[in-house]
Amino acid sequence: MINTEILPVTAGKTETEQLHLRRAADCIKTGGLVVFPTETVYGLGGNALDGEAAKKIYAAKGRPSDNPLIIHVSTPEEAEKYAYTGELYYKLAERFMPGPLTLVLTAKDTVPKNTRGGLDTVAVRCPENMIARELIRLAGVPIAAPSANLSGSPSPTTARHVLEDMSGRVDMIIDGGAADFGLESTILKIDGDVATLLRPGKITKADLEACIGIVEVSHAVTEALAPGERVLSPGMKYRHYAPDKPLTLVGGSDEARIAFFAERQKEGAVIICYDEQAAKLMPDSVITIGAGDDLEAQGHRLFAALRECNSLEGKCVYANLPSTDGFGLALYNRLIRAAAHTVVYPDEL
Repeated sequence: MINTEILPVTAGKTETEQLHLRRAADCIKTGGLVVFPTETVYGLGGNALDGEAAKKIYAAKGRPSDNPLIIHVSTPEEAEKYAYTGELYYKLAERFMPGPLTLVLTAKDTVPKNTRGGLDTVAVRCPENMIARELIRLAGVPIAAPSANLSGSPSPTTARHVLEDMSGRVDMIIDGGAADFGLESTILKIDGDVATLLRPGKITKADLEACIGIVEVSHAVTEALAPGERVLSPGMKYRHYAPDKPLTLVGGSDEARIAFFAERQKEGAVIICYDEQAAKLMPDSVITIGAGDDLEAQGHRLFAALRECNSLEGKCVYANLPSTDGFGLALYNRLIRAAAHTVVYPDEL
């Protein structure tokens, strides 16, 4: 059991906060694990150039080693050391970096196979969060960092969430407050002139296409991977982001969904719903995630809501099936995996 240290850093500008960041950077450089905030979720960081550090990350998460890690750099140009970039990379970097975009590129030998999950590609991101970028700069190495949760559970958006999963598993946790967005980065694979969306996020397919033209969408964004199919990026596993109770998504008309939620409540279920739906349900087992038309609020609240389910009584959880339009695709992608693709339509029952 590791004695996990909590280091509060709100902006990284005070002498004490700079000392915390230097100590955390030294921990990374010497093979340790440091959890740090980003604008998306908290990341579980280790030296991306140290294959043994990658093994520690997989062990801390309880994550299969074939699930590749994202490497984080302090400037977009640093990607040149670790991957083959090109015209599309720099078009996207100019528009979206630093920011919540991860690009999957052909890897250079500078990145160990352990970090890449055995693939010939590497996922590169330059985070917008200033604390994250300063940590990377001070460490002097790219930081490999999946989300700082136990594998399969909801990603953490606060240091408290991290403690629930990672206390005793990592050396340090930098507490930088709540994440701004609440969902992990958009992941886009670049192969020559072809760009394929592997995981939707804050940056949408339409945003990407406005920058570089046609973007294909991997079937794994909305569907389960086929047996034996290789994981190309984080977040593609069949069941992911899940609470400790079975989750079912509910589609159909709003009227039918509310009636269905009310009946399931009588049977003791927990309901994750929109603000306006909550007014028509019993309050005791309801968790709200924002208004039905406020997708960004829903994204910000989603993982926290999935974690809250664990503290409520009830044998199962029901939530709305999101649309796949725009930013809704990111919500759909996370929830369909949290529910292991279990969906019901009460209008059809």
